[in-house]
Amino acid sequence: MHKLIGLFLLCTMTAMSSATAATQVTFETNQGNFTVEVYADKAPKTVENFLQYVKEGFYTNTVFHRVISRFMVQGGGFDRDFVEKPTRAPIVNESNNGLINQTGTIAMARTQDPNSATAQFFVNVADNQFLNYTSPEASMIGYCVFGKVVSGMDVVFKISNLPTGNQRGMSDVPIRTVIIKRATIVSGK
Repeated sequence: MHKLIGLFLLCTMTAMSSATAATQVTFETNQGNFTVEVYADKAPKTVENFLQYVKEGFYTNTVFHRVISRFMVQGGGFDRDFVEKPTRAPIVNESNNGLINQTGTIAMARTQDPNSATAQFFVNVADNQFLNYTSPEASMIGYCVFGKVVSGMDVVFKISNLPTGNQRGMSDVPIRTVIIKRATIVSGK
């Protein structure tokens, strides 16, 4: 009887720990590596979309094309030649999920259309409260946070402090190209 209870508890604890283990993704860049943890319980469609791009190798040899010190670093949409990569259809904005744009969080980049996020993301290098959800109005819906950096934030800060300029018709482009060599799921799904 005691062996059965022990086996039951072991199985239950294993199932619970695997069910609550958050998925982590490591970004290998030419400036160093950083790892993010994503929260499917808070932003299920966003995380599913992001992880699908990771699994497909979409982020391999893309760049951080927009870097603003004390604000954020943005990437995941342009290849090394600054050609925008084709993406799947946009996803619904899940910014009303209780997560906020604070230092170290990862969020989806988008256009003025709140539901236009595809593959591009940004990492906040400051507390950016003005990017948070405040109401369902299009101008106040905010940007969907779906995870946070759990290791390598020093690399993200290093990227955020690189000199930038106007290049290829864009502003805030790092003068020295910051390449995402690849993104890999390292735990979880």
